Amino acid sequence: MSRYRGPRLRITRRLGVLPGLTSKKSKKSTRPGQHGKTNDDNSKKTTEYGVRLEEKQKLKFNYGLTENQLYRYIKEARRRQGVTGLILLQLLEMRLDTICFTLGFARSIGHARQLVNHGHITVNKKVVTIASFQCHLNDIIGVKDKLVSKNLIENNLKNNNVIDLPGHLKLNVPKLEGVVLDYCDRNDVGLQLDELLVIEYYSRR
Repeated sequence: MSRYRGPRLRITRRLGVLPGLTSKKSKKSTRPGQHGKTNDDNSKKTTEYGVRLEEKQKLKFNYGLTENQLYRYIKEARRRQGVTGLILLQLLEMRLDTICFTLGFARSIGHARQLVNHGHITVNKKVVTIASFQCHLNDIIGVKDKLVSKNLIENNLKNNNVIDLPGHLKLNVPKLEGVVLDYCDRNDVGLQLDELLVIEYYSRR
């Protein structure tokens, strides 16, 4: 299954706020589809499977993952010691495109993926063009030493105006560099979801 490229506001109307997908808000308050209004009136109760599916879809659309990619992250989180749900979120938050978005280099994770693919972003002074690249502690996320790249990121930082940066990241605006200080805490994740329901969804497949 390819990555979703359809209307984003349609997704946010169904799943709620997804900061990594888009910052825009729809003028419509009902869910999409011909039954959207009836669902808002609580005339139809969502099943347990439906609730778990929606939580999984939130994670998938927010981080711009395919079904296979998300399933691989689930399997990796299960292999590691600790709380599986938190480890899953930490793996996703340590992706290069996610870190670029969190630092304010891009307006969405999809936009950050484009910046990485086009060679504007460096990790430890080396250009990395793989958006899913897993960053490590003390990695320095910077900008390619070219005027075009620097102007692009500077404009994005001004427009995004990031005020509350999570504690696991540090941003040096003059140098256009960010440093990964630690793994993120659950409170540092801007997406509102119950990650345990995502784990349950895959455990019942």
